Amino acid sequence: MHDVNHSHPPVGKLTNAYSERTFPPFSLSRLLKTVFAPKGGERVCILIDLPDTAQMKDFGFLAEPKFTIQRHAYEVFYQGLRAGVLQELGMQGADMFAYQMTGGSNLDLPETGVDASGATLSLRDAVYTKYDLILCVSTYSATAPLTAFAKQYGFRGATLHGLNPIILSTGLSVDYNEVSVLAERFRLGLTCADRVEIDFAVAGETASLRLELGNQEAQKSHGLCQGEPDVANLPAGEVYFVPETAEGQFPMQYIDGTLGMMTVKAGRIVEARLLSGDAAVIAAHNAKLVSDPVTGELGELGFGTQELPPSGRDIQDEKILGTLHVATGRSDHLGGTLTPDRFASRLNATHDDILFSPTKTPSIRVTQARAYRDGQVHSIIEDYVPSAYVRGLLEGR
Repeated sequence: MHDVNHSHPPVGKLTNAYSERTFPPFSLSRLLKTVFAPKGGERVCILIDLPDTAQMKDFGFLAEPKFTIQRHAYEVFYQGLRAGVLQELGMQGADMFAYQMTGGSNLDLPETGVDASGATLSLRDAVYTKYDLILCVSTYSATAPLTAFAKQYGFRGATLHGLNPIILSTGLSVDYNEVSVLAERFRLGLTCADRVEIDFAVAGETASLRLELGNQEAQKSHGLCQGEPDVANLPAGEVYFVPETAEGQFPMQYIDGTLGMMTVKAGRIVEARLLSGDAAVIAAHNAKLVSDPVTGELGELGFGTQELPPSGRDIQDEKILGTLHVATGRSDHLGGTLTPDRFASRLNATHDDILFSPTKTPSIRVTQARAYRDGQVHSIIEDYVPSAYVRGLLEGR
């Protein structure tokens, strides 16, 4: 079966139903209760990142307007826990610590941090081994390193990098039991696929990327972290794979808006070609691919499963139904084999999502993404619109 919808909505127009959806007011108690199902007596803490950890003393960072993410960590989580949520959920602690900002997505965390008194301490001895629940509200994602530490030291946690008011009022206000159900329905419709092919159109060119999945079980990020030591990435709501290999080409939009065309061979980006923008950006990327080839490895393919508004932050926007993302770099936290020690430099050992969405990449069309599974071909997305097949999955058909 090949589910195809040939209608093409205007590129850049959001096509999910979020505008018709209402969200309940944010509740820290409801979020923690749903995500973690806390047990009586568990200890909880908050981690933030700062460019200068001395700013943690007496919460000095609050005097700096630019630290909006860290302010949310203080006002919503630290103060919220201490204002009654801690007692309501039968938990203890609600302490706050800061570590030195890593400067990149999912880079290894430093060994030390600072508490509110300004004292420097070992994160292992004072945080990882002392708290049952760790909430990391940071500028850069810490999901990969914290997941490894969770499994090593036995805690559970959540990473909430890039937190902003839109995320608080929508992506963190949903019922994660419902998110989990929808993600599982989507997962079951894609699991054990042979491969996924994605067709792109950009700057008058077309390109296709083929990602071989080898009939692996699809995984889901669904926001529930109630059992074994693990870390939930919030907001959640995606189905993902770690590709076995990949071939083809795909466009990429760099942070400054430069557009390049990536050539992928044997699962890695091997070369970038300028489409528009700054040639120096492309040259720097190519130099990095030569000096540290594993930085181009495709370590994830993900599809959003939620009806949410765009927040301007990839952490939420990649969870929106109708979007997809591929990621380069480390994949160990997703069940892959690319660990930080395999990079030429540990400063390159990031996991970087490349999001395709009508708001993030309006000049790039995903004309179709399709899955090959059980001898059938299923359209998943066309022009950022979920297919009839996907809609049927989410409706339980």
